[in-house]
Amino acid sequence: MKRLSVIIPTLDEAEGIVATLESLGELRRRGQEVIVVDGGSSDGTARLAAGLADRVLAAGAGRASQMNAGARAAAGDVLLFLHADSRLPEMADRLVLQGLSAGTCAWGRFDVRLASTHPLLRVVETMMNLRSRLTRICTGDQGIFVCREAFEAVGGYPDQVLMEDIAISARLRRLSAPLCLRERCLTSARRWENQGVLRTIVRMWWLRLQYALGAAPARLGRAYGRRGD
Repeated sequence: MKRLSVIIPTLDEAEGIVATLESLGELRRRGQEVIVVDGGSSDGTARLAAGLADRVLAAGAGRASQMNAGARAAAGDVLLFLHADSRLPEMADRLVLQGLSAGTCAWGRFDVRLASTHPLLRVVETMMNLRSRLTRICTGDQGIFVCREAFEAVGGYPDQVLMEDIAISARLRRLSAPLCLRERCLTSARRWENQGVLRTIVRMWWLRLQYALGAAPARLGRAYGRRGD
């Protein structure tokens, strides 16, 4: 039976990390692995995670380097990368493991649900899910999962400060189409609510367009903000 490793990169996530890890308790009791990779938090995130994860690691700040560090340490056959402010759907481990074993897909993601009652965000999440089905490009908010062999074959996440999820999706889709599970990964809408829904939509599309046109991820990361979340 294959095993799943959930890898969570963190940076100053003390406010929500306990709830995120507690939501994975049943998954751990079924024998799956949870790894937290902290990028130098100053708010005690790593201390709070201890005891609620199988391993808590330290790595240089940056989601890509943190997720790669977690992948190297993971014991699972399938790697699932989860944002610290997201929640997996019920029985996510079985959905992923059975889904990948049933077909030719080597990777995939869940549909996303934004944790907000704002009506415009229902449109945003619907468009995110539809876009990823059409383009075979997935985002970190959707809980990307991948067989270890495929992850290693594409060299893991590229070492860039932004759009690392877009970049690895482009590599992985050369190996297979993604398995697009309709069960939903619930993710925080704090970015949208704090910065304004319409403003965030325009900003994200601008960043994606600049990236598609060849703009350096480091420059886009500075425009987006140091945390990149």
